[in-house]
Amino acid sequence: MTDFTPDFAKTGGLVPAIAQDAATGDVLMMAYMNEEAWNRTLETGEAHYFSRSRNALWHKGKTSGHTQHIKAVRLDCDSDTILLIVEQKGGAACHKGYKSCFYRERNKEGDVSICSPLVFDPKEVYS
Repeated sequence: MTDFTPDFAKTGGLVPAIAQDAATGDVLMMAYMNEEAWNRTLETGEAHYFSRSRNALWHKGKTSGHTQHIKAVRLDCDSDTILLIVEQKGGAACHKGYKSCFYRERNKEGDVSICSPLVFDPKEVYS
C-alpha cells in the first residue's frame, strides 16, 4: 500500500476537503484541512477542518451539534484533495442552515433557485 497522507507542502499547508453524504452521495460542503485537522479527523472519527477566516482548527458541529461522523476517507491521485464520506448528524452541513453548502442552483436558462432544504435557523443556533 502506498502512503496515505495528503501533500500539505505542495498546497501551502492547506488542502481542499470535500464532505459527501454517505447515504445519498450528496456533496455537503468543501473546506480546508491542515495537517492538524487531518490528524484530529483520523484520531477522533469526526471531521475537523481549518478555518481560514479564524485562522484556527475547527471541529465541525462543535457549536451547532451538526457533526460529521467519518465513514471513509479518500485521497485523490495527486494527494492534494481529500474526500470525506460522512454521516451528517443533525441534518445540516451548512452554517446558513441548509443540508448542503451547495444549496443554490443555476439552470441553463439562468434562473437561480434553492435546491437543498433549510434544516435550521442560524440565528437560533449561532448567537
